[in-house]
Amino acid sequence: MSNTRLIPDAARDAVPVALPSKGAGRHSGGARRGDTEGRVLNVFSHGFLILWAVMIVLPLFWLLLGSFKTDSEIGASAWSWPSNWNFDAFGRAWDKGIGDYFANTLIVLVFSIPLTMLLGAMAAYVLARYEFRGNRFFYYFFVAGAMFPVYLGLVPLYFLVDMLGMLNTYQGLILVYVAYSLPFTVFFMHAFFRTLPTAVHEAAVIDGASHTRIFFQVMVPMAKPGLLSVGIFNVLGQWNQYILPMTLMQQQSGFDKDRSVLTQGLVLLNQQQGYEGDLPVIFAGMTIAMLPVVVVYLSFQRQVQSGLTAGTLK
Repeated sequence: MSNTRLIPDAARDAVPVALPSKGAGRHSGGARRGDTEGRVLNVFSHGFLILWAVMIVLPLFWLLLGSFKTDSEIGASAWSWPSNWNFDAFGRAWDKGIGDYFANTLIVLVFSIPLTMLLGAMAAYVLARYEFRGNRFFYYFFVAGAMFPVYLGLVPLYFLVDMLGMLNTYQGLILVYVAYSLPFTVFFMHAFFRTLPTAVHEAAVIDGASHTRIFFQVMVPMAKPGLLSVGIFNVLGQWNQYILPMTLMQQQSGFDKDRSVLTQGLVLLNQQQGYEGDLPVIFAGMTIAMLPVVVVYLSFQRQVQSGLTAGTLK
C-alpha cells in the first residue's frame, strides 16, 4: 500500500495506518475556515435577532407598564414598577369610547378579511392554473396595484365613495379594504398555487369534478398554509390601517353614529385629553389596540412561517 505505513507496536503486532492524501490538508483547512465563517455568521445573525427582539419587546413592555401607573409615576420614571396594579385606566379608556372603536374595527374586519381571501384566492387560482389570452396582463395589473401608493389615490377615492353614498359606512370601508388588500393577496397566492402538484388537479378533472368543486374541495385545502399566512398579514394590515379610515370614516352630516375605527379612536382619545393629561388612559387604549394582533400573531406564527416556506420546499 503506497499510502500506508506500518507503525511498530510495543507488543508484537503492526497496525496499518492510512496516510492522508496530498489535498487532505487543503480540504481540512478549507473546512476549518468554513466552520469559522459559519460560526461568525451565526453570531452576527443571532446578535442582530436579539437586538431586533429587544427593540420590539421593550416598547411594548413600557407601554404595558404605563397602563398600570399614575400620571406622577409615569413622569417620575419610565421603567419603575407601578405602586398599585389595577385596571382602572382600562375601564376609563373603555368608557371614553375605545369599546365602540374596537367594535367598529371588528365589524369591518369580520367582513373584509373573508371577502379579501375569497376573491384573492379565486383570482390567484385562475391566473396560476389556467392559460388564456390576457393572463399575464391581469396578473401584472394586480402586481402594479401592490406597488401603487395609497396616498396618491385618496382624493379620487374620497369622491368615488362619496358618489356611491358610502362615506362613514361600514360597507364603504369594507370594499376599500378589500380593494386595497387584493393585489398583495393575489401576488402571494399566485406563487403558492403554482407550486401545488398538477397531478391532483388532473385527477379531479378526470373524475368529472367541476371547476368550482376542484377549487373549493381540492385546491383550497392544499393551499391552507398559504391562505393562513396571507390572511394573518391582511389582518395585521387592516387592523393597523389609519389613512384610509381617516379619509372615509369622518363624521358626516345626517349620520347619528360615529363609525370611527380603533386607530382613529386612539387619536381622538388623545385629543380629548386636552390639558387633563390622563396618560394611563392613553397607554391603556394603546394596549387594548395592540393585544389582539399580538395574540393572533403569536398563536399562528408557526403556521405563518410554514406557509411562507411551503412554496420553496415543494
